[in-house]
Amino acid sequence: MKQVWVIGSSGLLGSAMIRMLKGQGCDLFEPSERIAWRQESMVDRQMAAAVQEFANCAGSGPGWEIYWAAGIGTMGSSDADLALETRMLGLLLRTIESIPDLVGQPGALAFASSAGAIYAGSRGDVIDERMPVAPTTPYARAKLAQEDLLRAFAQTHQKMSVLLARMTTIYGPGQANGKQQGLLAHMARSIVRNHPIQIYVPFDTIRDYLFVDDAAATVVVNLRALNSQSRVKTRIVAAEQPTTIAEIVSVFKKLARRAPRIATSASKLGALYSRRVQFRSVETPKIASPSRTTLLIGIAQLLAAERAAFASGANKRGR
Repeated sequence: MKQVWVIGSSGLLGSAMIRMLKGQGCDLFEPSERIAWRQESMVDRQMAAAVQEFANCAGSGPGWEIYWAAGIGTMGSSDADLALETRMLGLLLRTIESIPDLVGQPGALAFASSAGAIYAGSRGDVIDERMPVAPTTPYARAKLAQEDLLRAFAQTHQKMSVLLARMTTIYGPGQANGKQQGLLAHMARSIVRNHPIQIYVPFDTIRDYLFVDDAAATVVVNLRALNSQSRVKTRIVAAEQPTTIAEIVSVFKKLARRAPRIATSASKLGALYSRRVQFRSVETPKIASPSRTTLLIGIAQLLAAERAAFASGANKRGR
């Protein structure tokens, strides 16, 4: 059985991948020491040690998979944070190269990045993989540099395959509260706590919202569809259902059975995103596509998770 490693397994996408891969009975690897991404004095040693542990588990088996769902960067990140991400990915690839047992067997890597960032400056009405990239931020340029590292790695090693998964706006239960992202998670938390919802973009802004479990399934399916004739592929991973902020508010109102408290204001982050953008993939492999979770069901699950988290916190405070 292939050894499988999800890097960033505690994040929104990574935890969804873990759930799905466990359900498939995959042999999941977990390093003995959690990687402390923001502690530069430790992170190099931790990454190198984790790759060696992974190699020991993979042995000389039939192959391995690595899913990179890690990252501390957002659209407003500093150059230092982004440089650390790029350096850590480079360290991962160099360490793999240094271990004959890993490069000597078929290996596949999936890398998750942001379609919204990479195509932020595009003037196309509908964006697919044939469109030229149009980065407008250091974050987007860093993601493209990381993709280049992976392409070069696959070109150098004939047994390696790489999927570059450019994702639209993913959402779902478990999204981190500290990052400056995640409108739907912010709305759900605010409704549950009866707080005002801060919205920094116009209500006719269009986004493509993809439930995180669907995103995880799509990445796994696409990675495993790669073969010796197409070892490096770029995929846009999207719901392909454009939705306005106004429509999102309407769904929350229907589910919460009350009008959300909306507070609108301007933000410098709002200017970093395209106002009206739609995505689709023309590179979908000729295999059964994972079913899509409707926005109504996805937001209902998000609200239920936030209510459970809020109730749990209230119970702990009451003890």
